[in-house]
Amino acid sequence: MALNELKKAKGSTTKAYRKGRGVGSGNGKTCGKGHKGQHSRSGHMKTGFEGGQNPLYRRLPKFGFTHYARKEYAAVNVSTLNRYKEGTTVTASLLKKDGVIKSLKDGLKILGNGELKVKLNVEANKFAKSAKEKITKLGGTVKEIK
Repeated sequence: MALNELKKAKGSTTKAYRKGRGVGSGNGKTCGKGHKGQHSRSGHMKTGFEGGQNPLYRRLPKFGFTHYARKEYAAVNVSTLNRYKEGTTVTASLLKKDGVIKSLKDGLKILGNGELKVKLNVEANKFAKSAKEKITKLGGTVKEIK
C-alpha cells in the first residue's frame, strides 16, 4: 500500500449542501433560515448578544491579575534531595535530567520541607531560609545563582 492508493472510507464524506439553488433543491428561497426575523438576515447579531440587555459576559465579575514581570520557580523540597549521594553538586539541569522537575520555568527554588540526611552542594536561584539552614548544618554548601 502506498500513499497514492489510500481512499476515504465509504460514507465518511458527504456532498456539499448547496443552499439557495431553487425550490427543487429542497433548500431554495429562504435557504433554511425561515421567514423574517434577526437570524434570517445577513450579518445578524453576534453570539452572546441579548437584545441590548447587558450581556452575561459583562455582568459577571472579573477577577485575577497576572503581573507582567512575575517569575515562576520550579520548587523542590529539601527531602527530595536525599536521593543523591554525599558530596554531589545538585543543579537545576541535574534535577531535570533525573525527572524531579519537569521544566525549569524561571529558575529553581529549594524549599525547606522535610529532613535532609546527606551532605550536598546545592546551586539554585532561590532558597528558603529553613532550606539554607538544613543544608549548611550538615556541612553542605549553598550557592545562589542570579
